[in-house]
Amino acid sequence: MNPSIKEAIEKCAHQSHAGKLTFPEVLERLLGVGVESYLADYRDQSSTYYLSNNEALRISMEMPQVDIAESFNEEGVILAIRGAQSDQLRYPEFLRLTMAAGCIGYMVWIAGRHVTYFGRRGEVHIEHFPPG
Repeated sequence: MNPSIKEAIEKCAHQSHAGKLTFPEVLERLLGVGVESYLADYRDQSSTYYLSNNEALRISMEMPQVDIAESFNEEGVILAIRGAQSDQLRYPEFLRLTMAAGCIGYMVWIAGRHVTYFGRRGEVHIEHFPPG
């Protein structure tokens, strides 16, 4: 992988994880370096970024010390999403809320303009990007 692309993805991931970026800012930065999708895996404590040329970069990311609920609470996940969309909360709190709602991770489909959130038993919630 091109070192400047790798550095840009790592910087974006760490700034987002620290609550310094909004979701639209993350998308803009990642799209700018050729990322077409990424997977946030809460249980593995990592994010994997997939480029349009089929290269991938996995970054370990420490998750909050929150037990992931056994059951998937779709309403709780949606509430966290709405908070992030309105910039009422940033990524660290988003992680805590979605983990408490039984989310084990999510896949962001930048090119497809939606996010798929996963529960322990294969439950999913698909959230389309807001228009704009």
